[in-house]
Amino acid sequence: MATHKGSEGTVKVGANAVAEIRSYSISETSDTVEDTTMGDSARTYLPSLTTFSGSMDVYWDETDTNGQVALTVGSTATINIYPEGASSSDIYLTGSIIVTGKTINASFDGMVEASISFQGTGALSTSTVA
Repeated sequence: MATHKGSEGTVKVGANAVAEIRSYSISETSDTVEDTTMGDSARTYLPSLTTFSGSMDVYWDETDTNGQVALTVGSTATINIYPEGASSSDIYLTGSIIVTGKTINASFDGMVEASISFQGTGALSTSTVA
């Protein structure tokens, strides 16, 4: 069984790596529809529509024009998330997103950080790096 350290991963907007990533999360869910009929002794369901959403936390880098800066609120992009790295044969997740939020924060004794949230539009796919 393979395990991986979080530091192996990366996130790309299209082909461009996002700079200074601290963490990311992605969540995929499925709706269900009830198909229980008279005479059934328990409720039954069928899978329905799927969706995904996520976020990433970064050290703010205003020079990352193809990554952080490109992810403006309301913009669309293709996101590629590589949990185990981007080497040949590594698995990654890919999908189209709409950026739904961006927060930049700082404290006097810390780094300037940003949090970027997104909503998937369409399916989230799993692929393998060529």
